[in-house]
Amino acid sequence: MTDRSFDVAVIGAGVVGCAIARELARHQIEVVVVEAGADVGIGTSKANTALLHTGFDAKSGSLEAALVTRGHAMLLSYAREANIPVEVVGALMIAWSNADLAAFQRIVQNSMANGYTAIRRIGVDELYRREPRLGRGAKGALEVPDEGIICPFTTPLALVTQAVVNGATLLLGTPVESIRDSNGTHQLVSGNRVVRARHVVNAAGLYSDTIDRMFGGESFTVRPRRGELIVFDKLARPLISHILLPVPSATTKGVLVAPTVFGNVLLGPTAEEVDDKTATESTDAGVQSLFDKGSHIVPALVGNEITAVYAGLRAATDHNDYQIASNPSKRYVCVGGIRSTGLSASMAIAEHVRDLLVEANLELVPKASFEAVRMPTIGEAAERPYRDSEMVSKCPDYGRIVCHCERVSVREIVDALRSPVPARDLDGLGRRTRAQLGRCQSFYCGARVAALFAEHSARTAEKVLGLARE
Repeated sequence: MTDRSFDVAVIGAGVVGCAIARELARHQIEVVVVEAGADVGIGTSKANTALLHTGFDAKSGSLEAALVTRGHAMLLSYAREANIPVEVVGALMIAWSNADLAAFQRIVQNSMANGYTAIRRIGVDELYRREPRLGRGAKGALEVPDEGIICPFTTPLALVTQAVVNGATLLLGTPVESIRDSNGTHQLVSGNRVVRARHVVNAAGLYSDTIDRMFGGESFTVRPRRGELIVFDKLARPLISHILLPVPSATTKGVLVAPTVFGNVLLGPTAEEVDDKTATESTDAGVQSLFDKGSHIVPALVGNEITAVYAGLRAATDHNDYQIASNPSKRYVCVGGIRSTGLSASMAIAEHVRDLLVEANLELVPKASFEAVRMPTIGEAAERPYRDSEMVSKCPDYGRIVCHCERVSVREIVDALRSPVPARDLDGLGRRTRAQLGRCQSFYCGARVAALFAEHSARTAEKVLGLARE
């Protein structure tokens, strides 16, 4: 049980919930983030294509289009400020048929309506000059120069870390089982714990419809859409220079090939409707379908070694737009149906939610100061710690590599265990450092990484206990 009461409780610590928490932490209110899982960003946020979208292809006039367009600029700026790995590599949407070519006019018109005017059509010769390893038969492409790739792990971590260092509370392992209203205060019940808050923001992702029903909502149902992806070895990275997009269909954006900020190449996702909100296993059929499509898009790609195969679930609904709505009388904002563009739109969604809370009579007074954060460098486009002579000279442990596939040092692991939002398990450590995420998938470094995790987690716990006794 807890007697502490908050002004706002944000349910869900995916990238959207973390962005909302950060935005609210800029103000003189008490904010709590309530997350069912053991870490932030472990649902849809960790298992996506990690693209920073411009919003050129979002449905014109939709809330999604407006928020993705705004969010792209905001997140690009924030990534550079907070040291989130990001690269603006540009995208090429490739026409493989006459029908694809015919769709270009509609796509360009939609892009212009959304305010993105840099899109342009390129011919076959230029396309193959820029992507010489592209499969034969392409008929042209649309260039979208401002599309980018970003780290799906560091983004929610940076957002929630900044919220925490500026006074927000993060409660992990706290699934909301029921919600009661008592004298104008919401009581979020999780086992023996009760979290009290005047306002609630539902950013529960796949479970946003479940939380919405606790407030009497019936307007949408999450229908999980499984997307399987293949990560190819870093030796495949020279095969492509851009994000290679298909022309989308009425139901899916299709399978793409894209570089990652870690120096790999990504192929996917599939799009399969499932009933189970925990069905994140890969399937033989899904992987085979990706191989078939990949061998057509970039034939040389499928001959490369595979680093990992994974699947994520998108919070698709029976609506073709975000389901963001406010109920001022209940002091409740629902942020549901946030699909694959949620990463790109996250900071703009946070702004939008802030404004809805103000309309619901939440008084927001900006803090006099708002402490910035700089995340550890884990992207390949920047100088990694083991190559930074100044860092190594000050702390030799930055030069002691423990995970050789991903070039992760001993000190980076220690830092991840001492951060304001520390890793609580080995998976969380991997998202913060890349340890065990490389070609060998922890075969060589697993024991050493686990030993370091156990040793320094214990030291941190001892320090915390010692401070508590003092």
